[in-house]
Amino acid sequence: MRLNGETGFVLWFTGLSGAGKSTLTEAVAPLLRGRGRKIEVLDGDEVRLNLSKGLGFSREDRDTNILRIGFVANLLARNGVGVISAAISPYRETRDAVRRMVEADGVRFIEAHVAASLEECEARDVKGLYAEARAGKRPGFTGIDDPYEPPAAPEIVIPTGQEPLEASIDRVLGYLEREGLIARAAEAVR
Repeated sequence: MRLNGETGFVLWFTGLSGAGKSTLTEAVAPLLRGRGRKIEVLDGDEVRLNLSKGLGFSREDRDTNILRIGFVANLLARNGVGVISAAISPYRETRDAVRRMVEADGVRFIEAHVAASLEECEARDVKGLYAEARAGKRPGFTGIDDPYEPPAAPEIVIPTGQEPLEASIDRVLGYLEREGLIARAAEAVR
């Protein structure tokens, strides 16, 4: 949907904890802003603190959290804002529900699977969350004793465990450029 010449979109990073969703978001968002785009970031951890406070980690609560993120992302995107969501969003059915909500308003939904293996995510785990989950201190942890359902057909697959950050950034920007959602770098500086 175009508003004031801007096409809103939802770039939905999904992947295990530690896969690189927040790192990619922190790298990509300023680059998009540098190309003159209005960009808002909906980080899963921040949303849990502010919009979904009080929700636990049952499947119902996780679904509610993701649907809330999707609702806010859709409101922004249908008003011409580029939205980046960085949330584990472990269940395919719930991500698909968000996609349907967004696309029903004529907004592009880009599912980007931040595809790092469980072993890679555990090795990067600076917060010690996986260790706590393995020790039984975090029951229901995604990837350990709660499933993560990878996307069936994401628009972008980002193998963060197999390529440097710069290559992952280029992969995302290249997709958005090819789809006409952002100006090419050379055009953006004019």
